[in-house]
Amino acid sequence: MHKLKVSSYVLSGDLTQDYNLGDRIPESSEELFQREQLKKENEQLKKENEQLKKENEQLKKENEQLKKENEQLKKENEQLKKENEQLKKENEQLKKENEQLKKENEQLKKDYEQLKKDYEQLKKDYEQLKKDYEQFKKEIERRKAQFKSAWRDIPLYADWRKEEFQTVNLTLDAATAHPALFLSEEGRRVTWQEPCQELPSCPERFVSIPCVLGQLHVSSERYFWEVEVQDTHSWDLGVCRNNVAREGRVTMSPQNGFWAIRLYDGEYWGLTSPETSLTLKEKLCRVGVFLDYKAGDVSFYNMTDGSHIYTFSKQAFYGGLRPLFRLWSSDSGPLTIVHSHA
Repeated sequence: MHKLKVSSYVLSGDLTQDYNLGDRIPESSEELFQREQLKKENEQLKKENEQLKKENEQLKKENEQLKKENEQLKKENEQLKKENEQLKKENEQLKKENEQLKKENEQLKKDYEQLKKDYEQLKKDYEQLKKDYEQFKKEIERRKAQFKSAWRDIPLYADWRKEEFQTVNLTLDAATAHPALFLSEEGRRVTWQEPCQELPSCPERFVSIPCVLGQLHVSSERYFWEVEVQDTHSWDLGVCRNNVAREGRVTMSPQNGFWAIRLYDGEYWGLTSPETSLTLKEKLCRVGVFLDYKAGDVSFYNMTDGSHIYTFSKQAFYGGLRPLFRLWSSDSGPLTIVHSHA
């Protein structure tokens, strides 16, 4: 065992003694106090050390959490960078679009100003047209008034003339039809039919000339009807007395009770005696027939352009008059009565 050599001062003088390490060394009260104090401090330090360990563990955990959060923040930062780049690109695009919109806006402003000028000009033109229309309307009314006061002497304005006549929706009288003529079921259309039909004989039926009459019997007033002839190549249209000859040799003329016009071999004729050649501007498609019984007038008009064709004027009518339709041959085509929907 090692020895501890201690020198101490006592009341009797200096003594030097050798002590074994295992021997207890007497302590003073101050040393005891310090020792107790050190123990307490040691205990306190132990506690603080334990506390620090705990805090250190907590800090480690928090540090890990912070690391994780830091990683997350890094990721979010990267995402934000990407989004920022995208926003930059979008911003550039928006700038370009904004510039384009500015240009378009400038163009629209210019267009608007031009449209405004055009509108003002159109407004002026409209006002002028309105004035011209009112003037034209007054002129039409004036001419119409003149026409109404002397319409019989003015071979113009078929539509105005119709206002002075009663429009009739004709049908054909099958009892008068020549055997070569076939009538439609509704009685508005006549065509050539071969061979001839076997029809009962009656005094009203045409035998020598291929004619058919309309159901209308006229002995007064004024009447109008319209016939479509566009696809017909040879025909007669007009009026005749109800008692005209149906058999034998018949010449269609006013002297024999016929007032009609004709298309034959591409030429138009008024069936006077002798016949009157008619010069027309265009091929007839629709013919209007105006019959004024009291005045003794039968007028024919081109209803496509309203132009006058021919008039039998101041005729000596007596007895009943009836609409007349004639076809010449199998290649004549149909005649169709136009019905008014008024």
